[in-house]
Amino acid sequence: MKIALVSYEVFPFAKVGGLADVVGALPKYLEKLAVSPVVFMPKHKITEDNAVKFSYKLEKIKENLEIPFLNTKEKFDIYLSKIPGSNVPVYFISNNYYFSAEKVYDGPDLAEQAIYFSAAVLESIKALNMTFDIIHVNDWQTALIPVYLKTLYADNELFKKTSSILTIHNLGYQGIFESKYMKFAGLPSFLYDINGIEFYGKINFLKGGILFADVINTVSPTYAQEIQTKEYGEKLDGVLRLRTSDLYGILNGIDYDVYNPETDPRIYVNYSINDLNKKYENKRKLQEELNLPVKDVPVISMISRLVDQKGLDILADVFRYLLLLDVQFILLGTGDEKYESMFKTLANEFPEKVSANIKFDINLAQKIYAGSDMFLMPSRYEPCGLGQLYSLRYGTIPIVRYTGGLADTVKEYDEKNFSGNGFGFKEYDSAYLLRSVAKAVDFYENKKVHWKKIVENAMKSDFSWDRSAREYVKLYERAKSKKQ
Repeated sequence: MKIALVSYEVFPFAKVGGLADVVGALPKYLEKLAVSPVVFMPKHKITEDNAVKFSYKLEKIKENLEIPFLNTKEKFDIYLSKIPGSNVPVYFISNNYYFSAEKVYDGPDLAEQAIYFSAAVLESIKALNMTFDIIHVNDWQTALIPVYLKTLYADNELFKKTSSILTIHNLGYQGIFESKYMKFAGLPSFLYDINGIEFYGKINFLKGGILFADVINTVSPTYAQEIQTKEYGEKLDGVLRLRTSDLYGILNGIDYDVYNPETDPRIYVNYSINDLNKKYENKRKLQEELNLPVKDVPVISMISRLVDQKGLDILADVFRYLLLLDVQFILLGTGDEKYESMFKTLANEFPEKVSANIKFDINLAQKIYAGSDMFLMPSRYEPCGLGQLYSLRYGTIPIVRYTGGLADTVKEYDEKNFSGNGFGFKEYDSAYLLRSVAKAVDFYENKKVHWKKIVENAMKSDFSWDRSAREYVKLYERAKSKKQ
């Protein structure tokens, strides 16, 4: 089975968030399952910089290609590389006007960029004379590809037997723009309709993908159900309910070869489930590096975008009460100025309890996963979440709000039968958050036998891409059957 995965970011070529990790890892595991995957992505400016850092080569294989139906004369080149550690080809769409910004999601016009990239992927497939069973697109930036496949490319022989899958990584980001972009995209006017991509007087790229993709999936089973409700549906719940028979949820995985405490070169000391004393050596070194007192108190960490969605609003309500517990708190992340300022203020006021690291630092993140005792994710909603998967892998106990993928991966510890791998709460309320933290701290301080068991349960949890990739193969088979 031949699969084309299309994404705006792919690790290690360009990474902003979890999407890059997903599309950077999934193809490697599909390759092990006798699937033939290739990847398409933009050639961002940072891609050249990362070539040296991650030791990959970029080869130009096509140039000066046009997109005849777009309202632009911009041409593109195609570059080729491979995902490091695999044989998976990566094809880069190169255009100096659309993809030369310093940041992946910046540029002259976000709508035009997404349209141009989506169309260029299909024109690249034509130029390379390739055929695919499945084109698997990710998020709104690529969601017009299923629309193009069933309109402008419907009669093209290369795509006659090609099914499409749309993965929604976060329904909160939909690609909503003025209707004028219909002309730039070259899309037929009949699509500007409530049954097409029209959305409250504008156009909605993600809505188009939901309506036109053969199969839709989200990144956890619970989130797949949640987004069909008014509370979580972001005004697309009705459209998603229309496609409910084609809507699935598959948990993201993480690359257990890369995220492995036994071999990870980015952490202070390697360790295993059979040698947890070395985990606590990581804790001591982390305290030293971040200028926190080196002592045996629970270290609670949070690595996150600093936005309301991640639960920062309810955390802010009780943070000073949390500090009444004998704990240390480590933050790594950037985001809304009000939260950046809040954590800086708290770190200045409580230097022996709070370390605020307002930055993006992959290496420090790994040290925090390895050196913390607990990992806090009180999200208002969380499609899948990767932070809790990393923390479980490193024996750092998640404290979460049970929503989306957090509900699917973290199970409340039950001291009667020694089962479960974390702690959490259901109501989006600061009091419940504080109570869950206090419960975890109590187990750490007073129930050492149980705490050791919780850590062991966490490290035995299996959220590898081996498991998730097998689920994706089943999904591809379902999508493929729609064209047979």
